[in-house]
Amino acid sequence: MARNCRFAVAVHVSTVLAMNRERPATSDWIASSVNTNAVVVRRILSALSKAGLVKSQRGIAGGSVLAREPEAISLLDLHRAVDELEPPPTHNQTPNAACPVGAHIVPVLIDIISRAEQAKEAELAKISVADVVTQIRARAAVAAE
Repeated sequence: MARNCRFAVAVHVSTVLAMNRERPATSDWIASSVNTNAVVVRRILSALSKAGLVKSQRGIAGGSVLAREPEAISLLDLHRAVDELEPPPTHNQTPNAACPVGAHIVPVLIDIISRAEQAKEAELAKISVADVVTQIRARAAVAAE
């Protein structure tokens, strides 16, 4: 799954769990909200579980729940849980070292991307799963009018 999709699905999954805290949610049920295969949801749940954000239990009464309060889970936590191992996106091929641009573009891009990532992470750290729930509920209320 593409890097940006994993994050979007992680936010979706966490929001579903936050809005339905009364009982564990199955991956099939969550997948119906995401409109994807339950295997995709199980992979995301596994990453979130390894990060200590979700607890899952197998079996007939099984399912997943948030391991912390929604206010205590930032979007940065989710991002790190599902995207942390990705290298900075640069060229697929090594640029031509004989070209003045090709010889120097990769470190310049890495610096730019690093600064952009830091800004993104600072913003994601400010937003909790509870904030997403609040926005979802507000939009749902407007749509219901």
